[in-house]
Amino acid sequence: MPMSDTPVLLIERDPEIARHLTEVLAYLDLAGRQVAPEADWSAFCQPDAPPYMAILGECGSPAARQAAAAQLLKLDGATPVVVLDQIDVEPELLAQLDALIVGRIRLPLRHLHFDKLLQKVDSYREARSPGGLPRNPELFRNLVGGSKGIQRVRNMIEMVAKSDANVLVTGESGTGKEVIARHIHHHSVRRSKPFVPLNCGAIPPDLLESELFGHEKGAFTGAITSRQGRFEMADGGTLFLDEIGDMSLPMQVKLLRVLQERSFERVGSNKSISVNVRIIAATHVNLEQAILDGRFREDLFYRLNVFPIETPPLRDRAEDLPLLVTDLVERLGHEGRGMIRLTPTAVQCLSAYAWPGNVRELANLVERLAILYPSATVDVHDLPEKYRRDGYVMPVVPVSELAPAAIFADTAPARLPQSGIDLKEHLTQIESGLIIQALEEENWVVAHAAKRLQMGRTTLVEKMRKLGLGRQDEITET
Repeated sequence: MPMSDTPVLLIERDPEIARHLTEVLAYLDLAGRQVAPEADWSAFCQPDAPPYMAILGECGSPAARQAAAAQLLKLDGATPVVVLDQIDVEPELLAQLDALIVGRIRLPLRHLHFDKLLQKVDSYREARSPGGLPRNPELFRNLVGGSKGIQRVRNMIEMVAKSDANVLVTGESGTGKEVIARHIHHHSVRRSKPFVPLNCGAIPPDLLESELFGHEKGAFTGAITSRQGRFEMADGGTLFLDEIGDMSLPMQVKLLRVLQERSFERVGSNKSISVNVRIIAATHVNLEQAILDGRFREDLFYRLNVFPIETPPLRDRAEDLPLLVTDLVERLGHEGRGMIRLTPTAVQCLSAYAWPGNVRELANLVERLAILYPSATVDVHDLPEKYRRDGYVMPVVPVSELAPAAIFADTAPARLPQSGIDLKEHLTQIESGLIIQALEEENWVVAHAAKRLQMGRTTLVEKMRKLGLGRQDEITET
């Protein structure tokens, strides 16, 4: 967390909104400074200590917004920009600030979303600090979550990025192995050099050697010109070998030789080329079992497995799913591909799904929903059937609204999964989801949420305490 002497520029003319933001920032030990678009910001923009971030709110007019954008661009990309979701900003101005914008926030602030945003701000500032290199803000939209598994991955990235050791990233398909590789590269001293990916499983075995090492003109049929291989392209940087477990044994021998000698020859040449390349490999295959089966060389395994990182599957970090969904929705909206909202019940339903395709499958689903329901709210019944088969939550209807015969009618029984469920835990999740929904819709005013749930305020407070819902700083009694 930054120190309080690092200011946050508040470009917002509404004093009430500015006051609200200042109070929240002060709680986080950040000093909010309200500035006018046309004013002189130099007092808060020292070259050796740029503002922590700038929050772009309502400026009053297109001309004022343009003036604010011009001042932000003068900060040389050192200050990340956050846009208030309530304001309408001209597409042309957003395009100008695209490289600076790390996200959007909605008022009133929610600590979960704001914490995630601050992570992006910290990553952006780290990249733009002296000795760093400007990076695409899209990079910071990955590795989202606060589960123990993803926190462990972040810690391991931080440790290994400082070294030059080879890394082996393992895990199921769709868990984000290339994302981890890119983070390692961008946090390393090699970040100013190329990051070159190659999917070993997507290249036919007879062409993989040429892809890796390049070839000379006439080396084989169709080689009409000389061509660099991936090793040459990645010289000084990082070569990411995805699905290394699918590489043939003959190619494994040639790769091992390059790792040992740090030199190779192009196909059709006898001239040795020296390279300085860091290898990050990834696979969903159990390489230790592949060694026992004779499908992978043990000596190559130990060359690659200097620092192993295992990516957790999505089903083992279900608590991260709400943040992942929010992040994916924001990304689609930022790209102009539609903005949707999932109800808490729908997100809870998705949390019960096993996600065999992991984060990649979740991203595909969110994109599909954005196409089907543009600018709409998606509830449980809008989800594809397979995603609500095991996680569907029956809607709660007040008994007074049901016909007498319907009170006892078993017309829509809940579907019990084949594997069974922990009924107590399931009911607790349902209760928790409904309480959160009521609080969210009532801006976390407990008294109003209690009325929505038809219970006493003290009863709701006690349930929230038992379920560990909310933080004391964001709960309003009246």
